[in-house]
Amino acid sequence: MSRKKTEQEIQNFFLANFTQTFDPQGMWIGLIIDSGEKKYSKWSEQIENLFEIFKTNADRIVTEYDIEEFFSCKKGHSPILKEYLSSNLSIEEMIIYENIFSFVKEHDKKLIDPVWESVSLKIKKYMPFLNINMLQYKKHLIEQVQRKN
Repeated sequence: MSRKKTEQEIQNFFLANFTQTFDPQGMWIGLIIDSGEKKYSKWSEQIENLFEIFKTNADRIVTEYDIEEFFSCKKGHSPILKEYLSSNLSIEEMIIYENIFSFVKEHDKKLIDPVWESVSLKIKKYMPFLNINMLQYKKHLIEQVQRKN
């Protein structure tokens, strides 16, 4: 693989494979060999279109939810977590929302739940590797919230 890909592409290849599995700790090399290129290709396309995907989902979320309720975990799983678990939001979008609203710490305190713990760990571990213009995402979300109000 190292002869075909640059160092950055190899890093992205492993990021793609680890972020697109429910349990990265249980991942084995056979799975990467079998479906690694397919996951990498899908991930690359998603990263390339991330802002458009985010805009579409953010517009829907702002319309369907009160923004504070969207992050509330007072009654168990929050709507943002349910959206992620339903595959309506990507892990990258969860990281964007974490950068804007810092909701993970509150969820960590209130949710003693193995599902949340897995998602929280994935957000924290993946966040340093997601290099995007966060200001662009924040600006769009602010515009949508202001338009709603």
